[in-house]
Amino acid sequence: MSLTRNVDLLRRLPKLDGLRFADFRRSADAASPLQEVTGFGDNPGNLRLFAFVPPQLQKPRALVVVLHGCGQTAASYDLGAGWSTLAEHYGFALLMPEQQRINNSNTCFNWFNPEDTARDSGEASSIREMIAHMIETHRVDPRRIFITGLSAGGGMTSVMLATYPEVFAAGAVIAGLPYGIATNLREALDGMFHSPVRPARELGDLVRRASDHRGPWPRISVWHGSADRTVNPGNANEIVKQWLDLHDLPDAPMAETDIDGYPRQAWWNKDGETLVESYAITDMAHGTPLGLADNDQRYGVEGAFLIEAGISSSYHIAKFFGLTGWIPDAAKKAEPKPTPARSPAPHLARSIRTAVAEEAAEPKREEARGFDLGQIITRALTAAGLMK
Repeated sequence: MSLTRNVDLLRRLPKLDGLRFADFRRSADAASPLQEVTGFGDNPGNLRLFAFVPPQLQKPRALVVVLHGCGQTAASYDLGAGWSTLAEHYGFALLMPEQQRINNSNTCFNWFNPEDTARDSGEASSIREMIAHMIETHRVDPRRIFITGLSAGGGMTSVMLATYPEVFAAGAVIAGLPYGIATNLREALDGMFHSPVRPARELGDLVRRASDHRGPWPRISVWHGSADRTVNPGNANEIVKQWLDLHDLPDAPMAETDIDGYPRQAWWNKDGETLVESYAITDMAHGTPLGLADNDQRYGVEGAFLIEAGISSSYHIAKFFGLTGWIPDAAKKAEPKPTPARSPAPHLARSIRTAVAEEAAEPKREEARGFDLGQIITRALTAAGLMK
C-alpha cells in the first residue's frame, strides 16, 4: 500500500475513530472527576486544561501532569489509566492537558512540530502555563512536579522534560520517543518505524540544546511493549541512552530485576537514588500496561491503547515519583474533631467506618492479530497524529 493511499485513509480515519471511541469517552466523561479550568494564562498551543485536586493532599503538596495518547481525551485516559483514583488515594494534585481536533485531527499532541516542541512556544508553553497556574492556585511545592504520558503524550513528555528540565523532579514515558529526533514528517516516520541508533552523546546534546539548564536533570522511568507495532520498541533504548548521557551514567544497568514478571533495569547515583529505570513489557502491543498494584488494588480500565498486562504502570510510576508512601489516615488525624453533643448519657462512639469493596469485571485480553505492512503504516500514522 502506497504512502499516498495511507495518507488518504488517514484523512478519513478520524470519523471512524470517533465511532470506535465514542462509548468509552461517554463513560469516561461520566466517571472521571476531572474539571475543566479556563483562564489559566497564555495558551499559544490552544490546549484545554483539566484538573483534579482531592480534599486531602500530602505535604509537601505534589502535582502529576498526565498527557493522553492519540484518539483519547483527558477523561478517557484518566478512566483507563486510573490517575484520579491514585491521586485521591495518595493525596496529590492531577493536571491533564487535552489536545483539540482543531490542532490535530486525531487529538495527538504535536510532539514533532518545531513550533510546539521549543521552550516558550506552542503546546510546550501552554503546558508550562498550566503547571504555573496549578502551583499558584493549589500551593503545590515547585520541587514536586512530575509528568508522564502515552505514545504522542509520551513524546510530549520527552519534550517537556527537555525544554523545562528545571520544572520537573521526574518523568515517565510510555511507548514514546526521545526528544529532538524529529522535526518533520519524514523524520517522525523514520523514528517511529525504525528507531535509528544514535550515539548517546548526540542524543544528550539534543536535550542540552533545548534550554540553558545544566542540571541536575530530572529522573526518568521508561516503559514500552516488546510487541509494539506503532512505535518501535527500540525507542525505549534511545530514551534511556539520552538520559544516561545527561546523568553521566554507564551504559550497563546497575540492577536487573523482574517486577510482576517483567524485566526492569535501573541506574542510580552515588546516594542510591534511582535516576533512570526501564521496563520492557514482554509481548505487549502499543499502549499503557494495566494490572493489580502492589497493594492489591486495580487502577484503570482496559480500553483502546490501555492493555491488561498484569502490571499497573500508573501505580509503579507514582511509586517511582515517591508519591505512594503517604497514608490518608495519618492526614485525617490532623483534622479538627467535631464537638460532641452534650448529654447526660455516656458517649458510646465517635465514628463508625464502613468500607465498600470495588468489584471489577475481569477484562478480556484481545487476541493477537497479524498486520500487513499497509495496516501497520496506517495505524502508526493515526496513532502518532502525523497529519493535520
